Amino acid sequence: MSFSFDVKTELCRAELGSRHQAAAECYGALLFCNRFSGEEIRFVTGSDAFAARLPRLFLRAFGVSFDEVSQKSGGGRRAVVMRRAGSIAAVADALGYAPGTISHHVNLGLLEDEESRAGFLRGAFLAGGSVTDPRKRYHLELVTGHYTVSREITALFIDMGFEPKTVSRGGNYIIYFKQSAMIEDLLTTAGAPVAAMGLMSAKIEKDMTNLVNRKVNCDTANVTKAVEASAATLEAIRILRETGRLEALPEKLRETARLREENPELNLTELAELFDPPITKSGLNHRLRKLTELAENP
Repeated sequence: MSFSFDVKTELCRAELGSRHQAAAECYGALLFCNRFSGEEIRFVTGSDAFAARLPRLFLRAFGVSFDEVSQKSGGGRRAVVMRRAGSIAAVADALGYAPGTISHHVNLGLLEDEESRAGFLRGAFLAGGSVTDPRKRYHLELVTGHYTVSREITALFIDMGFEPKTVSRGGNYIIYFKQSAMIEDLLTTAGAPVAAMGLMSAKIEKDMTNLVNRKVNCDTANVTKAVEASAATLEAIRILRETGRLEALPEKLRETARLREENPELNLTELAELFDPPITKSGLNHRLRKLTELAENP
């Protein structure tokens, strides 16, 4: 199963809470469900846990039942449907809608405490949210077809201390997050701390992998640079020998040439330690540059 599926399964293990808290969760789900009108409330979901939670949630919040909870279709999705006018009217009335009217907007008066806001967020994500596997990338989004819902929930997120981004796509309005720390906080707030820890662990693993890769690349670059420098010095020594100038050099330079030829694989620090007495890395580097300069300028 996907990471998003696992998150929704964890969210559905949360307690239903008080009637007020259950109503807030229902409210979030209704604003992102497939249809919320005076004629029908319809949820279509691939989450068995969410399909099982909805009837219990609406019974706790509004004292109403759904008319249909279908079996999974060929696409692995289930429909949870309410059509009875009296049940829909009870839901609308509890959420503060005028009789016979259902408008898609956020009634902040129902979301004044932290528990209700957390439940609202949980319901919204269960009905219209998804989150990408953090091993691939960091991305959580809520999708709605209602501009007003998108705008007002964005404002609610900001009031809760989050920093959402928005975009329209294919006639829908998307509220999304790409910062791993913010997604962790959102999941924790909604009631999925285990998933939040999983995201945190994936981030640590990814950061460690990137760190190792950078170190390997750096070490490889340093080795390549050292090999190229050694090869250049060896070529300079060869030229000095073939032109008969090597033996005429001062003892220190002849010793340097000999040790480099005998130990072409060593880096400067290791090579400097072979001298008797050992010399500094900068001193060795000076001698090697001198050999190269003499070879280039007969």
